[in-house]
Amino acid sequence: MSMETTAWTQLHSVMTAQQERRPVARATLRRIAAFARPHRARIAQFVLLGVVTALLAVATPVLAGHVVDAIVSRGDQGTVVRLALLIALIALAEAALGILGRRLSATLGEGLILDLRTAVFDHVQRMPVAFFTRTRTGALVSRLNNDVIGAQRAFSNTLSGVVSNLVTLVLTLAVMVTLSWQITLLALVLLPLFVVPARRMGSRMARMQREAATLNAAMGTRMTERFSAPGATLVKLFGRPEEESAQFAARARRVADIGVRTATAQSVFMTALTLVSSLALALVYGLGGWFALRGTLEPGAVVSLALLLTRMYAPLTALAGARVEVMSALVSFERVFEVLDLQPLIEDKPDARDVPEGPVAVEFDDVRFGYPSADKVSLASLEEVASLDTRGGDEVLHGISFRAEPGRTVALVGSSGAGKSTIAQLLPRLYDVDGGAVRVGGVDVRDLSAGSLRATLGMVTQDGHLFHDTVRANLLLARPEATEPELWEALRRSRLDDLVRSLPDGLDTVVGERGYRLSGGERQRMTIARLLLARQRVVILDEATAHLDNTSEAAVQEALAEALEGRTAVVIAHRLSTVRSADLILVVEGGRVVERGTHEELLAAQGRYAELYRTQFEARDAVPVSVEEGGAAA
Repeated sequence: MSMETTAWTQLHSVMTAQQERRPVARATLRRIAAFARPHRARIAQFVLLGVVTALLAVATPVLAGHVVDAIVSRGDQGTVVRLALLIALIALAEAALGILGRRLSATLGEGLILDLRTAVFDHVQRMPVAFFTRTRTGALVSRLNNDVIGAQRAFSNTLSGVVSNLVTLVLTLAVMVTLSWQITLLALVLLPLFVVPARRMGSRMARMQREAATLNAAMGTRMTERFSAPGATLVKLFGRPEEESAQFAARARRVADIGVRTATAQSVFMTALTLVSSLALALVYGLGGWFALRGTLEPGAVVSLALLLTRMYAPLTALAGARVEVMSALVSFERVFEVLDLQPLIEDKPDARDVPEGPVAVEFDDVRFGYPSADKVSLASLEEVASLDTRGGDEVLHGISFRAEPGRTVALVGSSGAGKSTIAQLLPRLYDVDGGAVRVGGVDVRDLSAGSLRATLGMVTQDGHLFHDTVRANLLLARPEATEPELWEALRRSRLDDLVRSLPDGLDTVVGERGYRLSGGERQRMTIARLLLARQRVVILDEATAHLDNTSEAAVQEALAEALEGRTAVVIAHRLSTVRSADLILVVEGGRVVERGTHEELLAAQGRYAELYRTQFEARDAVPVSVEEGGAAA
């Protein structure tokens, strides 16, 4: 790429950068320096390369002027040849340095992207479930993509651009002054005619590009929602494909319109810059030629001045707008740091312990809990709202106490929204209690390490979530070191081995987004196979048979019997028929345990449990076909 092309490209990017006029905290600069520190050797090489490239760029016009002087004066032919060879060598050097600079730029930029993305990804992994329930996935992914890339430009583009442009400008002006101070002064006087229109057009283009980015993001969000399996199903069920197509076409048309306007403005923008530059060149040739004819300026100097002029305007304008590009990059850094500064509510203590070996008991001791407000777990920019909802913290569990002995099963039943699933989420420490304690193996879960707790507790929820990956990959999530025979054994025990053997690629068959290529019962049995593979000592079942028909429920219950054998279990269910054999049944209403006992004891008490039992079985007797009764408990 030639020096002129590089300069015009950089000038265009500066002119169309988003203007940010706000102070940048020194703490931000210090954190940027910390991220850049491991790359300081490459940064130094990159800057040095920019300086050398600038020196070579100024040398070529000067040598070209000497060639013209040698030709006009009919000098030594050898001199012309040597100058031409030197110009050729400089061109080769510029090409080689250009390739080397691009490699250094890519290495530096991609290294910084890797560091930032890894830091953000690792940090987000530590965030509580409440963070993910509030955050828009697209906004979070944008931080890992757009903002991280915007941040790295501060090093791979802006840093080199400022240094090389500054060196180029100083050398160019110095050489031009030595050749003709009058022409140099005239070139500087004409600078406002070059910069002002460019900046005005650049501001207009920046607005159009931001509008295009917004429209593209909105169109992308709509496609993501409609192309997911649940979204596509919803559209088909309500029979609105024509309206959806019309709405999408309207959005796409707006994107196309802004694309045409942007392309036209870019053409006008670049044409105007080229025109102003050409007029300035004409002036230099005219005035320089007049001086040359009068004998006060060498012909070669006129050519050198004209070539140097093309290397002066672009660096001048780029340096004038460098603050815009720097601020844009710093804003990207701030948006990345904004995520990194959001502290996880749940973290391991420095002296966190492992769950004791052997059979494990589970205990809730006067547990009180309220869901945290949004301002404690999220960011307004990630939720895409003006301000965070400060509501929250109201107590939803009021003094919950029970104990599940090792190898025993405790069942939680009650109305939807009673707090059953909230109780289940406290056990694996997806949230921390506000009062009381949750103990596993006699140790408060807040004193246990997250790794040890996850290795001890297994959970099956009602949605049976699977990743868009192979059967093998979804199973190995539970235990990456598992062998193939162990995978097949887990599938056999979950009553899935025949199905998987019938699949086109067996264990390597892709199950689809969220496992939608499998039925609901098959997805649930897949999660049970994962549980069996993990060999966890405590099992939590949160509505594991909800949304299943009788046949699927029977298959899942058979698989669950394998999973629960010899394990401590906490089971949540709406269907009371699935918990009659539990060692202890707790009836939860309004965040409190209102009844407790065995199935027979609770029926004999003629309380809330007996009422729920009669309601369900009377409904079952009245309706021959089983009807799904409820969704997830809160």
